[in-house]
Amino acid sequence: MKFNTNLRKVLLILFATIALSACSTAKKSGDLDGDVYTGRDTVEFLAKGVPDRVFFATNKSSLTTKSRETLRKQATFLRKNKSLNITIEGHADERGTREFNLALGERRANAAKDYLMTYGISGKRISVISYGKERPVNTESSPLAWSQNRRSVTVKVN
Repeated sequence: MKFNTNLRKVLLILFATIALSACSTAKKSGDLDGDVYTGRDTVEFLAKGVPDRVFFATNKSSLTTKSRETLRKQATFLRKNKSLNITIEGHADERGTREFNLALGERRANAAKDYLMTYGISGKRISVISYGKERPVNTESSPLAWSQNRRSVTVKVN
């Protein structure tokens, strides 16, 4: 009797392991990095080799390693173009209330602004605006679309 109980436990564990591994999906390169979009199909450029946007995780305004790399390129470009002023637009995905997403978009834009300022870009050259969820780059309702919409975009003013 005890043998049957142990055998059942082993079979149950084996079955659960197989079922869970069948549910996992392989991550495609360039799609989602954790919860942050890292592809290039929605990115435009301030200048050659200088991406205009950075992406954020769900409900986060902290910068990723990839975001900091992009902002360092922007800072280098802005140091070479001292007369150029910019606006950093903060965006969120469609989930959450309008008020929450406006505040989140502002935190994201300010995170980008603060990082640029640590690289010597004057805060007087940078304005911030939040669009929350009002200006999605991808209007679908999917994890990929949401990750593309969680962003800040640096726009040249003059």
